[in-house]
Amino acid sequence: MHDIIIRGGTIYDGSGGKPFKGDVAIDGGVITAVGTVTGTAREEIDATGQIVTPGFVDVHTHYDGQVTWDPYLQPSTFHGVTTAVMGNCGVGFAPCKPEQRSWLLGLMEGVEDIPGTALAEGIKWNWESFPQYMDAVEASPLALDVGLQVPHAAVRAYVMGERATPLEPSTAEETAEMGRLVVEALEAGALGFSTSRTLKHKDVKGAPTPTLEAEAAELHGIARAMGEAGKGVLQLIADFKQTDEEFAILRGMVEVSGRPLSITIEQDDRWPTIWSRVLDNIAAANAAGLPIKGQVPPRATGLLLGLTSSLNPFVMHKTFRQIGHAPLEEQVAALRNPAFRAQLLAEEPDYPQGEIIEMICTHYHKMFALGETPNYEPAPEESVKARAEQAGKNPREILLDLMLEQDGRALLYFPLMNYSCGSLDDVETMLTHPNTAFGLSDGGAHCGIICDASFPTTILTHWGRDRTRGAKLPLEWLIHGLTGRNAELIGLLDRGILAPGMKADVNVIDFNGLRLYSPQIVYDLPAGGKRLIQKADGYTASIVSGAVAFRNGAPTGVLNGRLVRGAQKRPGPARVAAAE
Repeated sequence: MHDIIIRGGTIYDGSGGKPFKGDVAIDGGVITAVGTVTGTAREEIDATGQIVTPGFVDVHTHYDGQVTWDPYLQPSTFHGVTTAVMGNCGVGFAPCKPEQRSWLLGLMEGVEDIPGTALAEGIKWNWESFPQYMDAVEASPLALDVGLQVPHAAVRAYVMGERATPLEPSTAEETAEMGRLVVEALEAGALGFSTSRTLKHKDVKGAPTPTLEAEAAELHGIARAMGEAGKGVLQLIADFKQTDEEFAILRGMVEVSGRPLSITIEQDDRWPTIWSRVLDNIAAANAAGLPIKGQVPPRATGLLLGLTSSLNPFVMHKTFRQIGHAPLEEQVAALRNPAFRAQLLAEEPDYPQGEIIEMICTHYHKMFALGETPNYEPAPEESVKARAEQAGKNPREILLDLMLEQDGRALLYFPLMNYSCGSLDDVETMLTHPNTAFGLSDGGAHCGIICDASFPTTILTHWGRDRTRGAKLPLEWLIHGLTGRNAELIGLLDRGILAPGMKADVNVIDFNGLRLYSPQIVYDLPAGGKRLIQKADGYTASIVSGAVAFRNGAPTGVLNGRLVRGAQKRPGPARVAAAE
């Protein structure tokens, strides 16, 4: 009598190999058989006509606060995620002295667009050190597994105090103390260390993240300490304006530590070729035996613009600011008023040139209606610019009409990054590069403007089934990227593969019926905070540690998740025998 048998599905085992028809047996939280399974089970799942995959491993989320109050980590778990790794991009909530709490909240609010009021209401702050934070997460109920990384910004501020935020260089003693704290966290089970070197990351007051200009001595000192401990992965984001010089500093972190590094790869319209040069440098590093990968998204990093989101194309218009903080109904009424509308359309926005906000206000060729079923590779002729030209109208008229649909709740899609060529051809190059991995969903972050936690569903549907504007990619390869390859990237070798002895995290998916819905604004964060969620049809069952945690994307109430402490080895045959 097995605990669970999944019968008759098409198995994509996460290795990248060809699929095959078969069964999966689960006992004691591990997989005990894959193939033809005889006997019975306490629960049987009929997977006829469906695909069976390992649970998805999301290596790039920002649930650092949400994990302490929400066991389900939605919206990621709407999309088959059974392991979520947070603490990315150098931001998080530990270590933290009591007097630094409000500053850390402001940093997370500014960098990751998570409402500060929600964080302040939801976080209980029953920790100071990173090991204490891990204990707090471990004590929280969880429906999926989570892994934590040590954020550089918090460590830097903890050690340097007020000297951290003006971007002062650390002393040798301060660097040594940062390294000690990072190793202390790794010894307690942190999966790695993260940092940020991008001007895009600013706190709620507009100040840059304190790690922006951290010198090579500081970065290498921390990495060297990790190397001496023999633990942890490195993760970071950088602008790479001085591409080769910047990359040399980051490559040095791997050279002095021997630890694996992953780097955010995105195409920015302002510097549209940097990503390619960074990939060349990554390839050269790998040829030299250095374990460096690019973390790439499967679609454009897309802003969702509208009256209910955090931004819209009129936020820099003086006239719109008169109603910007009014209730939605009042905004809609004003925008339908002919006199107010005429005044708004006649006005030029007041924006700082060269900043992202300028693009949001003026790049009409990259603005698209989202629709009920989102199209994440829209053609140029579908843009607001093209529609305005066809209708002989000002593009702003088209924007206003689109924003006022659904009584002002309609959203526009603005592919900010990775869409310079008007298609996902460059993303295809990133995805299929031999030294990249799938990442950057940012689950839990950018609550009012981005909803990319649905990346796993886009990978399966768009790249594996529906793409019409370019090549599709083999489904077994895509699933390998979501499972076995991502698990290996962060050192969790006990999951990501459907094989005897492996952790029983499994998805049963109606692949033909898999459908992604448009994001929606909800107000369910603590203190009534706003966020975007995005649901999907087709996830029949998601199993975590041998029990069904989600059916059709909805929680079953089973809380089988746990905090993963440290890298996990590949299980041996003895574990299977014990489970049987």
